[in-house]
Amino acid sequence: MNLGLQGKVAIVAAASQGLGKAVAVGLVQEGASIVICARDRKRTLASAKEISRWIRGKRQVVVPLVADVTKAKEIRRLVAATAKELGRIDILVTNAGGPPAGSFGDLDDAAWETGISLTLMSAVRLIREVLPHMQKRKWGRIVNITSLTAKQPTNDLVISSALRPGVVGLAKVLANLHGRDGITVNNVAPGFINTARQVELSRMRAGKRGVTVQQYVQELARDVPLGRLGEPRELADAVVFLASERASYITGATLSVDGGLVKGLL
Repeated sequence: MNLGLQGKVAIVAAASQGLGKAVAVGLVQEGASIVICARDRKRTLASAKEISRWIRGKRQVVVPLVADVTKAKEIRRLVAATAKELGRIDILVTNAGGPPAGSFGDLDDAAWETGISLTLMSAVRLIREVLPHMQKRKWGRIVNITSLTAKQPTNDLVISSALRPGVVGLAKVLANLHGRDGITVNNVAPGFINTARQVELSRMRAGKRGVTVQQYVQELARDVPLGRLGEPRELADAVVFLASERASYITGATLSVDGGLVKGLL
């Protein structure tokens, strides 16, 4: 299947590792040029070098930029630099590390403010900056990487459970407003995926329950209908499809990539 991504330009946030990096690889494999960003310069440069090995066309590039998506000024600089260097912005994949974990009583205002900046406002600001570029070309794809908490709240991920649905609501409104501009806005909601974030959460939860991390991960896998945790590339495949020409009649949707974990009908 030709996804029609040759010559497109994408920004993938938080792409020095994990889900963002997997998405960046998937987009490059389909012929897109990408700008990746993260806070750590060394890791971002190393990631860009690794992703560049998948380049298949002479006109493709992978551009690493250092940016903290919790800071409005750095987001503006990221988008402006992309437009200046590559001349267009066709695809945006919003992504950020998970907000602070913990039960409601353990989380102070500082934790909530961190979560708001990281989870909600990073998406708001990135989308706000790229929309004019997409409107100009009458074509755009925005895909937000959220979490299963967007559909199924989790007690020790209360900040995520409160804010991820806000990103889904934002996407729905923007899908309504910008469909006639040729811009689609969708979300993917990953479940238990083998990433550094999942390792972090597994250690926290295993410690509280007095079991090993391996035992806890085995319990997680048993809860998943497919019987295993997902791999970053499996999430990336869904994002790449939603970013493509072939997903032209999908907008305002939230796609679970969770092995059947979420139990709700929608």
